[in-house]
Amino acid sequence: MTTTTIRIEDTLKSRIAAAAERTGKTAHAFILDAISQTVEQLEQDGEFDEVAEQRWKALLASGKTVSWDETRVYLSARSQGANPRKPVARSFKP
Repeated sequence: MTTTTIRIEDTLKSRIAAAAERTGKTAHAFILDAISQTVEQLEQDGEFDEVAEQRWKALLASGKTVSWDETRVYLSARSQGANPRKPVARSFKP
C-alpha cells in the first residue's frame, strides 16, 4: 500500500472529522470510503455510457424503435401482472 498526501482546508477537515464521528469511522476510513464510492460511481457511469452508445448504434443500424409512450403502457401492464402484446418497432429517423 502506498501513501498519498492531500491538502485539505481546515473547515473541510473539521466537517470530515464530524461526519466520520457520526458514522463511527476514523477520518481516514471515511475519506477512503468517499474516494472509493466516487470511483465506483464514475466506473458505473462509464459502463452505462458504453451500453447506451452500443444501443444507440444498434438503433441507428436497424432504423427501428418503440416509442416511449407504447413502452410505458406495456411495462405498466406487465408490472400489474397482465400479459400485453409487445409494442411493434417502427422506423426511426434521428
